[in-house]
Order: sequence, then C-alpha cells, then structure tokens
Amino acid sequence: MAKIISFSNQKGGVGKTSTCVNLCAALALKGKRVLLIDIDPQGNATTGLGFSKSGLSNSVYNLLIDDINPTETVHTTKIENLYLIPASIDLAGAEVELVYVKNREKRLKERVESLMPLYDYIMIDCPPSLGLLTINALTASNSVIIPIQSEYYALEGLSQLMNTIKLVVQHLNPTLKIDGVVVTMYDGRALISKQILAEINKFFGKKMFTTVIPRNIRVSEAPSHGVPVMLHDPRCTGAKAYLSLAEEFLLREEKNN
Repeated sequence: MAKIISFSNQKGGVGKTSTCVNLCAALALKGKRVLLIDIDPQGNATTGLGFSKSGLSNSVYNLLIDDINPTETVHTTKIENLYLIPASIDLAGAEVELVYVKNREKRLKERVESLMPLYDYIMIDCPPSLGLLTINALTASNSVIIPIQSEYYALEGLSQLMNTIKLVVQHLNPTLKIDGVVVTMYDGRALISKQILAEINKFFGKKMFTTVIPRNIRVSEAPSHGVPVMLHDPRCTGAKAYLSLAEEFLLREEKNN
C-alpha cells in the first residue's frame, strides 16, 4: 500500500518541483513503483517529465472534477516504475470548481484511494500557495517533505506553512507528519548559505535530511529537456545528490517501519 507524501512550500523558487521530480525518479531507478501527482496549476513537474500541459485528455483536473476511473489519468514516463498524473491548463479553474464539491478538502484523498495498492509511493507536487489544492494534497497525505532554499528569504513564511500543516492536522488529517526538510540550491562557498543551513537545522533538528542539494546548472537544465537530472547528466553533482537523498529517504523509511 502506497505511502502518500506532499512536497509543499508556499514560497516559489525553492526547488520544490525539482526535488519532487528528481526524488521520484531516483526512487523509481532504485526499483520502487512511484506515482507523481502534479497538482500545481503551473504544471512544472508535468513539463519536467516531458509532457505538454495542453492537449492532455486525462489529467489531475479530470481526477478531481470528473467521475473518471482514476487509473485512466495515470501516464507512463520515460523512466521505468515512474508514473504521472499530469497537470493540465484546466487545473487553474479546479480550485474554484472544488468550492461547490461536497467534502471538497477530501476530494483528492477519496480519488487516490483505489490507486494506493498499485504503488510504493505516491508523491504530490503542491502549488506554491496554501489554497484548496494544497489543502487537498495535505489531507490526502501521510506526510510532508519541505524543500527550503538556503537563502534568507526562504526562512520567511515557514511559520505560515507550519501553521497550515497544524490546522490540517487539527481539522482534516490527524495523522499527517513532517517527513523531512531538504535544503536545496546550496552554495558551500557562500557564508550566508552556511548560516541559513545552521538556522534551518536549529528549527527542524532531526527532521532535516543530511543530504544537501547543491546549486547545479544541470538540475536547472534538465526540465527544458523533459527529463529528470539523472537522465540529463547522471554524473553531475545534482544527480548524485538526488540519488543520495533517495538512499537516505529509504533508510529512514526502513527505520520507521
């Protein structure tokens, strides 16, 4: 039965989607069956895996709004064991349409239940906001992974995200936990990066993944080629870092089970 994990941070540009896509790919390369759900209207995870947001017949919009069989929204990717429910251009309107749906905060949870036996992990790439789509993702999830950029402004707004998670736990999903925090775009030469890393460590303690994702041009280039960084340049520091993160993630999973 799949564990469902949301990747969330309401601040944009922190490497959230890159971390979601590349961790999913790394886990799939290690033999885990992984489903990535792109619930971000920007659709960056979708294009990052080589799909177009326009012209998709079955997407996460159809999963949320229509009575389509959930399996019909699942697409195969270029990586064995990695599957995608893509975002489409219609998803921007889904938040408004969900307002009129009964149990609107639990719509995604209800729709993915039948998919859970098919995968080891279901990973959800959330929007960089704390609206109804993100609430749906957090309500459906067992846990959250928070990517944080090692820059000063990345620390701002964390309290808002933590408060949202707390409210979801109180009212919608009492078992939701923070799985871990990933520091991204780290520049070991910059003093500020080291200072921010220390501050994040103080705040999250053991929740921090020891693997740090470095600032790496290959990670930035990979989405334009429609592939994860491991396929774009498997020898680069970014690819090695995400493979290391996957190993650390799986070790944590073994300890917790």
